[in-house]
Amino acid sequence: MIKSMTAFARQPIEKEWGTGAWEIRSVNSRFLETNFRLPESFRYLEFKLREKLRKKLSRGKIDCTLRVEMSQGAGDDISINKSLAESLLKSHQSLQQIAGIEQPLDLTKMMLWPGIIKKTEVDSDRMEKELLGSLDQAIEQLISMRAREGTSITDMIQQRLGTIGEQVVYVREEMPIIAKWQRDKILSRFEEIKLEFEEARIEQEMVMIAQKIDVDEELDRLDAHIGEVARLLKKGGVVGRRLDFLMQELNREANTLGSKSISAKTTAASVELKVLIEQMREQIQNIE
Repeated sequence: MIKSMTAFARQPIEKEWGTGAWEIRSVNSRFLETNFRLPESFRYLEFKLREKLRKKLSRGKIDCTLRVEMSQGAGDDISINKSLAESLLKSHQSLQQIAGIEQPLDLTKMMLWPGIIKKTEVDSDRMEKELLGSLDQAIEQLISMRAREGTSITDMIQQRLGTIGEQVVYVREEMPIIAKWQRDKILSRFEEIKLEFEEARIEQEMVMIAQKIDVDEELDRLDAHIGEVARLLKKGGVVGRRLDFLMQELNREANTLGSKSISAKTTAASVELKVLIEQMREQIQNIE
């Protein structure tokens, strides 16, 4: 399957510790280029994030953003160490009996006793696991959108390939007609100026002209390139650079066809080929 490099994905996160979202934007690039915008407390994740993206994507400029909003009071909940508190109360009662006096217990001071207050902390390992799991979902969204865009690009390229093939067939059919037209034109010119000529000399001249305007080789290469582009589209995968190279080769043959043209028909065909090839090239710039 052909994939585009242009896509966007957003994956919201809602957990006990808070809410947030991953946003991934992808545009075309010659290589894989990853940029991250992370809250300062999550900067340590950047290496893991880069590795995740590299395993799933081959080309494109990727901007990955994480937004996190912690729940109010998350990590700030406190509780009493009941067993320690009960032990302290019993010890206080025992001390009163031993001393033979009754003295109220200062609960405020009791709360300062080491270990009496327990603070609930956010499970950082669990939070990291949940964030990375959400990133996996965002990456899958991105890949799905790239695949959909790739399908649209493939359809467009295949349509243009078909039209290029029709132009190649048209030029092949026109070349014998053009050669005959050129011969008749030369003979007509000779007759106009009443120039005597030898049939053998005329044949020599026509052979030389035929060699100059012969485009069979260019048409054969156009057919070969069309077939290779179609094969790569069917194969799928990371083929953007190879397709871009084939566009250069197609354009080269179209230019040569135009330079050898002695007819308005083949000139028009050359121009049409270059327009079609440029339309494909613009889209292929976005293929992974």
